[in-house]
Amino acid sequence: MSSAVFVTGAGRGIGAAIARRLALSGRTVVLGARTARECEELAQAIEGGGGRALAVQLDVGDPGAIRAAVALATDRVGPITELVNNAGIAVSAPWSAKDGSSDELYERHLRINFHGARRMTEALLPAMLERAHGSIVNIASSAALRGYRYVAAYCASKHALLGWARAAALELEGRGIAMATICPHYVDSPMTDESVRRIAHKTGRGEAQARAFLASENPGGALVRPEQIAEVAMALLEGPRNGAIVELDGGEPRYHPPRTP
Repeated sequence: MSSAVFVTGAGRGIGAAIARRLALSGRTVVLGARTARECEELAQAIEGGGGRALAVQLDVGDPGAIRAAVALATDRVGPITELVNNAGIAVSAPWSAKDGSSDELYERHLRINFHGARRMTEALLPAMLERAHGSIVNIASSAALRGYRYVAAYCASKHALLGWARAAALELEGRGIAMATICPHYVDSPMTDESVRRIAHKTGRGEAQARAFLASENPGGALVRPEQIAEVAMALLEGPRNGAIVELDGGEPRYHPPRTP
């Protein structure tokens, strides 16, 4: 049986690009997302091209949904030894310190962007540890490395994800499991499309101008392509670098050395 990989947030954008690339490598790809239709369409396209894929409905913010999706996937494709934690949200809002009004925004970002990845890992990790073989790649963000205006909740959740990944990698050392994290800057993705529309609406700029502005904010001067993220994700799965952090800024990938205690 070929190796199986679970990709969350796989219906579109970065997740879909990663799923397509991994399917080309001969892996069986489990596609999970809240919108089942998008995953089903992608699974059909992968299988139409000779690959193997399974679509499952998954809300990583719901612990019960994670348990059900992992159980279904394991029953259908067998042991899953690789995981790409890609599912996430990004909602922009000015930071407010008034009367706890932003509590729900922070809790939602942490529930999905951090706890979702943590729970997915914890659901699949026992089988990996039993075989002393597995790879986990987290899709974080440059917001895990720095701050941005109007997305404090998003930055907090991505900092939490990266901090947890660094600590988890240290505890997994020597156990046959590798965990790495990718931190892209602005990506040419549906999430960035939403940002472009908001900027255009608020500033009166055209969408082309807004997109060019976001590209110029990346140190590499261009939006990061989902396909580049997919290539890096596959490289990290195939040549595990436990604790590795890869920053993508529109230019060449930058590998941050793992931190040791």
